[in-house]
Amino acid sequence: MATDYTYAVARIRSKELSLLSGHDIDSLLSLPDYKSCLRALSDKGWNFPDNSDISHVLSIQTEELWELMDELVKDDNSFDIFRIRNDYHNLKVAVKAVTRSVSPESMLLKHSVYSPQQIVGALENRDYSQLPDILQEPAKEAMASLLQTADGQLCDIIIDRAALEHIYRLGMESDNDFIRRYAQLTVGCADIKTAVRSAKTSKSGEFIKKALCHCDCLNVDALAAAAVKGIDEICDCLTGTMFTSAVPYLKISVSAFEKWADNYLNSLMQEQKWDPFTIGPLAAYILGKEKEITAVRLILSGKLNGLSDSVIKERLRDMYV
Repeated sequence: MATDYTYAVARIRSKELSLLSGHDIDSLLSLPDYKSCLRALSDKGWNFPDNSDISHVLSIQTEELWELMDELVKDDNSFDIFRIRNDYHNLKVAVKAVTRSVSPESMLLKHSVYSPQQIVGALENRDYSQLPDILQEPAKEAMASLLQTADGQLCDIIIDRAALEHIYRLGMESDNDFIRRYAQLTVGCADIKTAVRSAKTSKSGEFIKKALCHCDCLNVDALAAAAVKGIDEICDCLTGTMFTSAVPYLKISVSAFEKWADNYLNSLMQEQKWDPFTIGPLAAYILGKEKEITAVRLILSGKLNGLSDSVIKERLRDMYV
């Protein structure tokens, strides 16, 4: 029997009204300094103690987001696709911390599928059986690679690819079209950026194939072969795929491509506003809230570091509302 999300979607519709709009973000950006931005956020309903630093301000918003989702969708793993990124971040942190004999605590992320402490403990004990099954192989491979080669980049590639494979699998297992398309876009964009970076740094075909993650929206073998040749060949490889419209942006820069990808995702999210019955609107709200948090982080960090409004604005993306 399909889950009824009608009540949850109704709650989300009311919560969307409190999200920061593009106009709100522009107004925030126009303020003169960090403290005035905090006052404006407080007026918009953001709750945080006085003299909060950026991480505290934003962590409260993240806490509230996941508390809401846990309230609306109980005992459900439908949102694992959005949390699992934190598990692989924590795995990466744990591998590097253990091999360097430093504490990982300050770098671990909450709101993951698995316990960060479980991941750290398993690696400290070199007992991979303590890890969830899905994390055991990438943990072994990344740990062995880092110990043998001291190559942090290779360690990252191993774990990043495992993360993308996991996201893709969760997406394809979902019966929601928006979540499936999110997985395709996430993995496809990551593969394209990897291919471009590899082309610019003259990586070998073997290296590129190891870094790319399979997805049905791209021919990764053809993409790897194209990356060995150059950017133009990568662009040719994308013609006829779901990324055809991204090619002109990719020819400009990776940053322009990332903006295309973000705006493309935003267009998919907008479609969920007309769906009152499925989990799609909840997934779109999660991503919309994350976009909001990212935008506020950019503005607050920029104000603290004396960046011009024009420089900050270049990094901002379209908002969900």
